[in-house]
Amino acid sequence: MTESFRRDGEYEQYTNPYQGAQQHASSPVNPEWPPPPAYRPATHEPTTQVAGSGGGTGGEAPTALLTEPVTQPPKARRRPRGPVALLAAVAIVAAAIGGGTAYGIQELTGNDTVAASSSTSTNVVPSSQKGTVSGVAKAVSPSIVEINAASNAGSSTGSGVIITSDGEIVTNNHVVSGASSIKVRTSDGKEYTAEVVGTDSSKDLALIKLQNASGLTVATLGDSSGVQVGDQVVAIGSPEGLTGTVTSGIVSALNRDVTVSTDESQGQQQQQQGGGGWPFEFGGQQFNGDTGSSTTTYKALQTDASLNPGNSGGALIDMNGNIIGINSAMYSAAGSSSSSNAGSVGLGFAIPINTVKSDLAKLRSGSQS
Repeated sequence: MTESFRRDGEYEQYTNPYQGAQQHASSPVNPEWPPPPAYRPATHEPTTQVAGSGGGTGGEAPTALLTEPVTQPPKARRRPRGPVALLAAVAIVAAAIGGGTAYGIQELTGNDTVAASSSTSTNVVPSSQKGTVSGVAKAVSPSIVEINAASNAGSSTGSGVIITSDGEIVTNNHVVSGASSIKVRTSDGKEYTAEVVGTDSSKDLALIKLQNASGLTVATLGDSSGVQVGDQVVAIGSPEGLTGTVTSGIVSALNRDVTVSTDESQGQQQQQQGGGGWPFEFGGQQFNGDTGSSTTTYKALQTDASLNPGNSGGALIDMNGNIIGINSAMYSAAGSSSSSNAGSVGLGFAIPINTVKSDLAKLRSGSQS
């Protein structure tokens, strides 16, 4: 806004706008400044023009103050804020939509945290490799470990998922049940000794903790409630001791009732007999041996990604790199005499990751069930 300046003595500054109007009417004025009206202005609020509220000596603002009544209700002064408020509201709604499907918060784990997020909103895989098996494998493999458990019945190999940087690992209960010693190998070849923190045989889950570990790569736990039949998935584990093996497939079905043994001797007996893996029952049939009389049933994700003995406890991963399940049971014909039945037949099951997250508090409490 341009400003007008007066010379000393032309007219005096006034503090009362009405008194000032009379003085200006009889005093010499700058021709560029129109004289104020001789009548008393209406007592409306001043307009929202800048610098108009102080009765100052600015050029055009005082004229607007004295002559221009407010033609809009007071709320008109807030109108300029409207677009800003609207944009803020839109941003809030967008944030709510973006995070509405997410697991949302990180679950505290004492001195560390579990990385938890949505399987649909968080992308662990670099954008240049998004949606590729190689991208998922590169991003998640550092968070998958090989577990070797020794017991009086022999030794077994399984897999696990790192959930804290100081070495908390989720695996299957049947991988470590009854073990007298546990050794863990990370993807970079380092070996650690581990101890069992807690077990839950009813869900075939266990939590172990590495000794003297730090700076480990933590897996991102997704949201298995958003998984749909036909979704592409990647499985990472150590089948037959082949560390870091990657396979891929789809989610074949949801909420499958899978029955597994809760008796550790059943699995140990199967290993001694050279069986293919942990015995389980599905659809009225038993696979990989006899489950025995002590069993438990849980809802599982079914996948056709190749799973073999040693994949137990490993990760089932969506194409954004989020863990959506813990592989737990798979059909294996390794004990079959027919070569046509050898290898994976695309019948595998995983414990949904939401089941795992809901069980973490119990596992961390040291429960041995």
